[in-house]
Amino acid sequence: MPDKTVVHAETASTATDAGDGHGIELINVTKRFPGQRTPAVDDVTMSIPSGEIVVLLGPSGCGKTTTMRLINRLIEPTSGKITVAGRDALSLDPVELRRTIGYVIQNAGLFPHMTVGTNVGLVPQMLGWDKKRVAERVEEMLTLVDLDPGTFRDRYPRELSGGQQQRVGVARALAADPPALLMDEPFGALDPITREYLQDELLRLQEELGKTIVFVTHDIDEALKLGDRIAILDKGSRIAQYGTPKEILLAPADDYVQQFLGGNQAMKLLKFSRVSDVPLDEVTEAGPGDDAGEVRARIQAAGHSFALVLDDQRRPLRWIGLDELAGVSGPIAERGHPHAPPLRARFTLQQALEALIQVEHEHVPVTGPRGVYQGTVSLATLQNAIRDMKDQSKARAREAGA
Repeated sequence: MPDKTVVHAETASTATDAGDGHGIELINVTKRFPGQRTPAVDDVTMSIPSGEIVVLLGPSGCGKTTTMRLINRLIEPTSGKITVAGRDALSLDPVELRRTIGYVIQNAGLFPHMTVGTNVGLVPQMLGWDKKRVAERVEEMLTLVDLDPGTFRDRYPRELSGGQQQRVGVARALAADPPALLMDEPFGALDPITREYLQDELLRLQEELGKTIVFVTHDIDEALKLGDRIAILDKGSRIAQYGTPKEILLAPADDYVQQFLGGNQAMKLLKFSRVSDVPLDEVTEAGPGDDAGEVRARIQAAGHSFALVLDDQRRPLRWIGLDELAGVSGPIAERGHPHAPPLRARFTLQQALEALIQVEHEHVPVTGPRGVYQGTVSLATLQNAIRDMKDQSKARAREAGA
């Protein structure tokens, strides 16, 4: 590992350039606190792709929270450059910058003397929104995080559970529709059940909103579950490895990363690898307005016995088989039969296997953000993918022992 920490998102597969105007980029960023011999953050260069959750993972004292707080200038860097959504963060007024970056901390950090509604609407109000617009946004945000506005808007933080407070914290951070969101161990103080629930809620929100999120944790399972990419940090914010959960599980960069992962990596692959990691199957597609004869010809040319009907936004509607098209002319319209509930691309392989075992149709649609169709999977697809991962893991172990 070189002395300087230089990690670009392009080192991981399917990377999106952080320089596209929506991501975050740190270039040669260093932070030295007065009186300390070594930097807290030492010459870090890192690209965080737009629309992804990047987790900073590491033990206490490794500089992960300091690195994150440099992004919104709660801590000022000693040197280096930081860009957020294409803007030079160091050239902006710090207060203006923070109003455009959502920030969620442990225990929510709500103002206790303010109602839930006032807490959520605080930043839009500071940005000069009129009262009607602020009120509408508060209602929208509370609904988004599954808190009924009529029930919770006028309550005070002390009247809420820990999990409810954290959801209000997320709503407040999203209220002004910031391009980026910083989350500093937001679920660390919660009980395991509430923590898992809020992790699932964050993934649901991310599918809808597609924010660029930097998430700090010291919990490897949380990192593997939430992160599109994970940066495993050592002292001075040295990035020991930066990659997708699958890449890190299959090919730990060194003993330090291996120690962080612990044992049972095969089980972790099943539990944390996602459907999006698997090559998806393609089936014949059709729309309700397509001519039945043309759809029948496309199905036969592909060697299939069915097609998946999609709406005009490419969301799955139903299956239609050759037998249902026999003797039919004109648009296929409402013909067909229901498909199984789609699998989300963010579902783990374990979740996908459990779902596939319970359905009758061989193929199940996979959807991404806003329910858009991405392909299909079957039990055979997942079995082949798991076998390939197992082979890769064995090959890696042989290389390490050589």
